[in-house]
Formats: sequence, C-alpha cells, structure tokens
Amino acid sequence: MPRIELSKLGKRYGDVEVLHGIDLAMEEHEFTVLVGPSGCGKSTTLRMIAGLETVTSGEIYIDGNPVSHLEPKARDLAMVFQDYALYPHMDVARNMSFALRLQKVPQAEIDRKVRDVAEVLGLTALLNRKPAELSGGQRQRVAMGRALTRDSSTFLFDEPLSNLDAKLRGQMRAELALMSQRVQKNMIYVTHDQIEAMTLADRIVVMHGGHIQQQGSPEELFKRPANKFVAGFLGMPPMNFLAGELQARDDTLCVVGDSFTVALPPALAERCQSHSAREVVLGIRPSDLVLDAENTAAATERFTLDVVVTEYIGAQSVLICDCASQRMVVELKSDVPVGLGQRMNFRINPDGIHLFDAQSEVAI
Repeated sequence: MPRIELSKLGKRYGDVEVLHGIDLAMEEHEFTVLVGPSGCGKSTTLRMIAGLETVTSGEIYIDGNPVSHLEPKARDLAMVFQDYALYPHMDVARNMSFALRLQKVPQAEIDRKVRDVAEVLGLTALLNRKPAELSGGQRQRVAMGRALTRDSSTFLFDEPLSNLDAKLRGQMRAELALMSQRVQKNMIYVTHDQIEAMTLADRIVVMHGGHIQQQGSPEELFKRPANKFVAGFLGMPPMNFLAGELQARDDTLCVVGDSFTVALPPALAERCQSHSAREVVLGIRPSDLVLDAENTAAATERFTLDVVVTEYIGAQSVLICDCASQRMVVELKSDVPVGLGQRMNFRINPDGIHLFDAQSEVAI
C-alpha cells in the first residue's frame, strides 16, 4: 500500500486562505481520521487528495511521486461521499460494478468482485434491489461496496455516516472497523464527530482554522492533548476548564482560582517551574472527579460543587455543577442519589490534571 504525504499543502479561494501549508504523512495500512469543527479544512484536504480540488501551494505525494497535477482517475483512489451518490435506476450489483464496467473488466471478474465485496458488507441478499428499496445504512454500505470493488490502494471517506440516525451510526462504525481489518487498505476518513474519530482511527489528525493542531493515536490525544482546543474537542462530556493562577502554598505549587485551590502533582509542578507566565487554565475531565462522600480528601485535592442539573444516561449520570462563578461537569454512577441544589465533594484524580497557558492555550 502506498505512503501518502502532504507537504506544505495550501488552499486559497480568492483572498480567503482555508489551508495554511499543512504537513502530514499517512503510512501504509493506516486508518487516518481527519477531525475538527465545520470550516476547519478537513473536507477540503480530502478533496485535494482525491483530485477534486486544485492545489494552491505545496504538493501531494503518493509513494514519493507528486500527484497534484494528475486527474482523479490516475491516482488509484476510491471515494465514498456523504450523500451516497448512487444511480437510482441501477440495482445494487450494477451500482457496485459501475467503475469496473467503464474499465471494460471481464464480466466473470466483475461478478466475482461484486460477490466478494457483497459478502464482506452483508449485501448479498440485496444485490437485485434498487436504491429506493434500501435503508440509509444499506445505501451507505452500497456506496462503500462500489469503492471496494475497484480494489484501489486507498479509500477516502467524506463524512459517510452524518446522514444516519444515532443507532445506525453506531452500527456502521462497527462495520467500518471490521471492514478496515478485512480489506487491509489505506483509509482516510473525514468527520466532525469525535466519537467516530476515537473509535475508528489508528491515527487522529485534529484540525482547526486550516491548521493541524495535533496528530497521534486516540489514547495519546486524549491523555496528552497538545493544547486547550484538542483537550476540549476530544472526550464526551468535554473537559472542564477553570481559570487560575500558579501560586506556592506551603512548599507546594498550586493553581488558585475563584473558590478553589488545587495542588499540582510533583511531575507537573516541576514542568511549571520553567513556565514564566503565572496565569493558567486548569483542565479536568468529568471522569477524573470522584465522589468523596466522606469528605476525606484534603482541601487542595477536592472540589466542593453545587448540583444545578442532572442528566440520567443509563449507567452514568452527568452532573452540571456550579463552582463559584464557573460551571463544571461531573460523570457519576447513576445509582448514586443526587438532588438538585445538593452540595457535593469530589476528589481529583491527580493523573487527570492538565494545565494550559492562559494566553497561548498550549499545554504545559
């Protein structure tokens, strides 16, 4: 499988620059997910790789060969679009084999490839149906099947699950994960859904404002975010952010804010010694706040919060709480009784404390 590399890739529409010279290398057999909010440049990047958008600056390399000047059909790529793009007058088998028939592949080989791909995607019983007779998830599988039958080196997915309901998205995520294991191809996947990114990717590339904010494995980005944007974008419920100031208290470095004082663990405190600015943002994920019903934690190791809203979501409850003038979110087992307005103590998991520079928002 080829190695795909983007070198200082830029895109401009008139005076508006939407990609600012990004550098990215995608290794063979890798499932790469480009994720970020609307307008961050992820779909534009994918369409430039596919050859559907022209490159303003920089270059795209496939196995070391520049391809920005090549037509889409010469890049050995297959793309799955958000809106399925199926031919309504053709049945499933003819939709899946359309590109092969254009290439005048022998009919016996077309039939074999369609059968093999239909079996992988669970479409064998649907080969004679028209798209109007299929559900949304089935249509999306047909669109994927059309790409798979081409046997291209790389598959591009442009938000393929965004038109599906929540339950079907979950099912299709599982099918995509299984498919990536079976076909052993390069896959580049664009989504705004961080859950899709976390569950599918070998490597996540977080984009914002036409820049790559951070790239790495899902675990790396979740546990060691490079900046406040990545920390807040990945994880559900999102990370809590509290403004504070670094202060020494009894030989312990603490973050002091409005109604709270949090002692920093030694390793993080040591990193802060070389940090010139004193104003910081304290980041704590909702799952790193643990109920301290007996009030045993020290004052610098806990938060005392007033419950404003409770959201029951099955095994877990999500609590929205007041911390003086700021809001915090806590994840709690749903069998713990909680009343609105109740004041509760939560111990902080010291390994879950993150600090960001208040000005640059870069992780300390």
